[in-house]
Amino acid sequence: MMEKLIIKGGRRLSGTVLTSGAKNAALPILAATILTEGKSRLLNVPDVVDIDSMRKLLSTLGVAVSSPGEDRHIIEVNIGALSRLEAPYDLVRKMRASVVVLGPMLARYGRARVSMPGGCAIGERPIDMHLAALAKMGATIEIDHGYIEARARQLVGARISLDYPTVGGTENIICAATLAKGTTVIDNAAREPEIVDLADFLNAAGARVSGAGTHQVTVDGVDGLTGVEHSIIPDRIEAGTYALAAAITGGEVTVSRCNPGDLGAPLEKLLEAGCEVETSEDSLTVKATGRARPVGITTQPYPGYPTDLQAQWLAFMTLADGSSIVRETVFERRFAHVQELRRMGAKITVDGDMAVVTGVERLQGAPVMCTDIRASASLVLAGLAAENSTVISRIYHIDRGYERIEEKLRALGADIARKRA
Repeated sequence: MMEKLIIKGGRRLSGTVLTSGAKNAALPILAATILTEGKSRLLNVPDVVDIDSMRKLLSTLGVAVSSPGEDRHIIEVNIGALSRLEAPYDLVRKMRASVVVLGPMLARYGRARVSMPGGCAIGERPIDMHLAALAKMGATIEIDHGYIEARARQLVGARISLDYPTVGGTENIICAATLAKGTTVIDNAAREPEIVDLADFLNAAGARVSGAGTHQVTVDGVDGLTGVEHSIIPDRIEAGTYALAAAITGGEVTVSRCNPGDLGAPLEKLLEAGCEVETSEDSLTVKATGRARPVGITTQPYPGYPTDLQAQWLAFMTLADGSSIVRETVFERRFAHVQELRRMGAKITVDGDMAVVTGVERLQGAPVMCTDIRASASLVLAGLAAENSTVISRIYHIDRGYERIEEKLRALGADIARKRA
């Protein structure tokens, strides 16, 4: 049965919400366990659908994956020899991040067959840079009937300059380089906190990765890695979403168990919009102080404003006192939420990579439909602020990236419920 979220809007959110572990850190780390021998224990793993998909993929490869005591925030991965070196279409099509098993399988086993990736329909997101880098390290790459076929007797370290700081590409190259012969240097590497978390996991397992979080990452290859216990970092995108939920509802919310330092650009924008923002080492509090001032954003690779918070910011600006411009420079076609927000009374025009938002006095509840993970979050935020009821369908997109979102919002005072269609 399909499920829907029903939101009766107009309630001011107040209280404290706990941040879950970062999905976008846990996924590449789960893939990286393929590089290790023995058992790894991952803590603070979010209980979301994308993690379930990665668990199934690892199990398909022959990895023993379990959660002790049914606590799904802990995942134990016991790596022996993989019984299968193919990541099939039925699993990879559901989640683009699945492609990060390519580097680990190729590095440890010398071959891999991985379906071309799927995931959210937010642009082409080609993996050409992943494949070009692996080829430069000595791999033979072929595309056959929708599958990437990669082989290498021994990967060799190389100097790799990325045309764009691709997150998935940086992760795949780092993983492949850990067991390569010699040194790999990645120029124009992605700098996201999730890259740093992956490097921390690998280094704890015996890898030699330096420079993670900067534009240049160096990996000195080692002979092998061992299992390790590692705690996943907090999800900065989830934390930012709840911060914006406070802002759009005129509320005051403390987001705990997060890292405010990972949200520098969004928090600066909230200040510009007139919100009060207080931070500590592991929490942040956002308080709305009246109708928001219009503030534009341009999405950029980290540490710029994150594309994964663009849709939520756009929803916030639909109620601002004036016009603002939202530019999307990371992914093309990432304005699918605009049409749904218009159904709620938002005034938005789109021209290429730019959306012009003219704030309105109020939004009206309406039936709307999710198109991807972050677009879904923007519709939830709009529903929280709108008059009357909003019914959101296709919420499986939300469940891919947000853990128990309706429960967390209800604890903050929202009138939100999950119903079977």
